[in-house]
Amino acid sequence: MQQHLDTITISTRGQGLYEFTRLLEQFVVRSRVRTGLITAHVRQTSCSLVIQENADPDVQTDLLAFFRRLVPEGMEWLVHTTEGPDDMPAHIKAALAQTSIGIPVTDGQPVFGTWQGIYLFEHRYRPHRREIVMHIIGDA
Repeated sequence: MQQHLDTITISTRGQGLYEFTRLLEQFVVRSRVRTGLITAHVRQTSCSLVIQENADPDVQTDLLAFFRRLVPEGMEWLVHTTEGPDDMPAHIKAALAQTSIGIPVTDGQPVFGTWQGIYLFEHRYRPHRREIVMHIIGDA
């Protein structure tokens, strides 16, 4: 059994989905783990991680629009407003999604479906630098 750890940084340009499937796949290959589990974890609280379709960009557009409607800005009853009007809605969106995702590894590759990719889902309007920690454990 072996394990490896790496951190990548994704610079966002504001709200949206930022695919990092290739970076995760490259990490798995470098690790030389053939069978195991890779976990991706984002270290911030106003963004999240999702596995989503990566073939049709309309999926990303619709997902972003859905979250904007589900958790709109301008909820006057929110108490945490210090960091701007998009901050607390971003925290709520991140709580509804996930900050860690586990993906099986088989034959030295993460197991994704045909049209699946892994994304950082940025919930803030301003650009940010987001850190994703990747940890893999398994057998060579």
